[in-house]
Amino acid sequence: MSFDASGAGVVITGGGGGIGAALARRFAAAGARLVLADLDAEAVTAVAEETGGVAVVGDAAAEPGVRRLIATAKDELGAIDLFCANAGVAPSEGAAEDAWELAWDVNVMAHVRAAKLLLPDWLARGRGHFLATVSAAGLLTALGSAPYSVTKHGALAFAEWLSATYRHRGITVQAVCPQGVRTRMLTEAGAAGRLIMDASAIEPEQVADEVWKALSDGRFLVLPHPEVAGYYAARAADTDRWLAGMNKLQRKVDELAE
Repeated sequence: MSFDASGAGVVITGGGGGIGAALARRFAAAGARLVLADLDAEAVTAVAEETGGVAVVGDAAAEPGVRRLIATAKDELGAIDLFCANAGVAPSEGAAEDAWELAWDVNVMAHVRAAKLLLPDWLARGRGHFLATVSAAGLLTALGSAPYSVTKHGALAFAEWLSATYRHRGITVQAVCPQGVRTRMLTEAGAAGRLIMDASAIEPEQVADEVWKALSDGRFLVLPHPEVAGYYAARAADTDRWLAGMNKLQRKVDELAE
């Protein structure tokens, strides 16, 4: 189902920078009305002022924060037509259990909690749109960060479940799965991230452009790096060969660390 952004009520988490800010600018240019959420008050306020949106400062992952965000968005927009679950974290390898908990909360449970609150209104209206910023890591894996890789798989699985369960009732679900994007997260990705993603990394605006194109046909997987489709197919067709290739990359990372 094609999405008409003109006059639509759009919520974007992680809207203070990176992909979230790029999405905000893209939607604002098309006439959408925006509510942007982020922990960084200065950053999200600046993007909201630039795009004519409303900034909500706070945690959009924990249940109280999600409830506050959606309640504020309903007050400001009247109805939420598109919810962009974009905020994400990438704890480093060897992360402590609290970092795993943070990754689970932000990368997975924020999506679950938002959908739980959005679905009643959407099902009553017979339409709604959920856009999850996942990652190619959700389709493949992410060397260097087990919490990121595992939780991005979870985010993709939840988006798949939402689509399979509710698409016949007017709910459109899309999962954006880029590889490297030139954001702070890539800068902090370490040796593994730089080795694998630097050469093919794209700008956040390019991700927003691909999302915009995908909104016209409602395709589930949005792949700003088209080559990811081939990697995903190869992973499924011969998993052992694919894992051997990933381990070869890991050995190169290990060599860099020596």
